[in-house]
This record gives sequence, C-alpha cells and structure tokens, in this order.
Amino acid sequence: MSQDPTLHGDAKRRFLDLQDSLSIDPAATAVLEALWKEVLVARRSAMYWEHISHAEKGISDRIAKTHVQLQQNYLRLMQEQ
Repeated sequence: MSQDPTLHGDAKRRFLDLQDSLSIDPAATAVLEALWKEVLVARRSAMYWEHISHAEKGISDRIAKTHVQLQQNYLRLMQEQ
C-alpha cells in the first residue's frame, strides 16, 4: 500500500489500527511512526525519480531518432552530389 500514493490514506488508517492493536510503549510507538513516515517519503521520492527517468528516456529516444534521420539525410545528400 505504501507504493501507491492513492492508497496512502487507507494505508495510514491501517497502520494506526495496527499500532493500536500492538499496545507497545510510547517510545516504540514514536519509532514505529517515524519509520512509517520514512517509508512513505522514500516511496514518493522513488516514484519522482522514476518519472524523471522515464522523461529522460523519452527525450533520449527522440534525440536518437532525430540523429538517425539526420545521418540518413546527410547520406542521401552526399549520394546526390
């Protein structure tokens, strides 16, 4: 659930239910909450960089395609001369 940002609200509710059912001391509860928040932050960060990577790949693919077309145009031009 932590991997899908649309489910973070539901995941948070389930986490709180789990936390209540464990009946652990306050210090452990604080650590558990901090870890949960870090999981969510890390997942959002990973998703952000994944989107950036896909965008870079798209740009790179377009540049490569344009480069091939330019090479072909150049070769055609050289053959015509």
